[in-house]
Amino acid sequence: MDLDAVRTFVAAADAGQFQETAAALSITQQAVSKRVAALENDLNVRLFTRTARGVQLTIDGQAFLPHARELLRVAERADASVRPGRRALRVDVVNRRIAPAVRLQDFYRLHPEIELDVVTLNADVDAAIAAVEAGTIDASFHAVTTPPQHLPGAIKAARVIDDPHQLLVGPNHALANARAVTPAHLAGHRIWMPGMAPGTEWADYYDELAAAFGLTIDVVGPIFGNEALLAEIADSPELATFVGEGSRYLWPDSYDLRRIPVRGPTPIYPMSMIWRADNPHPALRKLRDYLDSRRAEAPDAEVWTPTWARRSVPHS
Repeated sequence: MDLDAVRTFVAAADAGQFQETAAALSITQQAVSKRVAALENDLNVRLFTRTARGVQLTIDGQAFLPHARELLRVAERADASVRPGRRALRVDVVNRRIAPAVRLQDFYRLHPEIELDVVTLNADVDAAIAAVEAGTIDASFHAVTTPPQHLPGAIKAARVIDDPHQLLVGPNHALANARAVTPAHLAGHRIWMPGMAPGTEWADYYDELAAAFGLTIDVVGPIFGNEALLAEIADSPELATFVGEGSRYLWPDSYDLRRIPVRGPTPIYPMSMIWRADNPHPALRKLRDYLDSRRAEAPDAEVWTPTWARRSVPHS
């Protein structure tokens, strides 16, 4: 089976669009279509249904996807078994807009000689741990709620990023001109975070935050993407959302959105790096050292963290 075609299929399944797949793989959209068509012809099934918005997996495509991922994992492990340390350091940043991606880019600016493969698995912490354990990726960033002694034997996790919260509001919001707000000030305001799935580390964090300060966090509504979310907040006198201080979002000047620090205490989202203790890649130690140094530089402040962050994952 053509692994390039399998890799293209997995990328298209994750992206939902051939255009984004082509950009991610640095090939043409026509090449994406040809590879997928060749794979469909090889398997004698349809893997995707084409729609006006992109592509969706067929039932056969859904059945084939986990096996396709496993094929790529096996190929990656086979390659790494004979070339440890010579391939790019593959790091999952979860989302290219949030603090881990920004921190990894800062690391690369300091070490441009290190080859990085930056990926977004779009996976929860359990799936990320499985990917690290399998060798698909070298490291990932997540809020790890599991105590260290309950992690798989080869897996290590250390808290490396504490991302303070900011409130994002439009110009007509009641808090738009505030220099800072306390969590208590936010009680009664609607904080909109649509599409947050129950049971994820994100949902667990915000459930505890809401309970601690009496916040109303609204997760109802379909996900239309960050651009649509920002547009809604810009036009609304009531909607607000949380963003991390270390995250990066872009919007038109006409939106006039405001990022307001949350203090007294400052809620922080604690993120850990996950890696295999027996991973021989020489750049992995450099990345860990860099993240440790950046965390040590963070100023002391009155902060709030969830209960599991106070007892589960140690600092690196």
